[in-house]
Amino acid sequence: MAVATYCLVAVDCPDPAALAGFYQKVLGGEVTHDNDRWYDLRVPGGARLAFQLAPDYRPPEWPRADRNSQQAHLDFEVEDMEAAQRDVLALGATPLDVDDDGGKRGFRVFADPAGHPFCLCNGGG
Repeated sequence: MAVATYCLVAVDCPDPAALAGFYQKVLGGEVTHDNDRWYDLRVPGGARLAFQLAPDYRPPEWPRADRNSQQAHLDFEVEDMEAAQRDVLALGATPLDVDDDGGKRGFRVFADPAGHPFCLCNGGG
């Protein structure tokens, strides 16, 4: 029997409105907020991401483990890797590791506008 039920992933950032807007453009869904410190994104399918203000936020240094290391990252399945890469870059993502060995590795790593790592993963086609 489960002890808890999943409700969201909360992401620290310096500008919750902007980061919620970035992920809304990547994933779709609806952004809501009750105050300027916390924004929610409810994506199609029911999952929820939250973005909370962290005034002294420092982005992780991927893939370093010695300081400001990645604490977590998000994975997103895509049907067309090239098109998805073009789209996230146009939205303000930064490429971190996009050499997927001609598709053999199955994922590419980016940072969102606040510096959090996320992966685009081959999901089909």
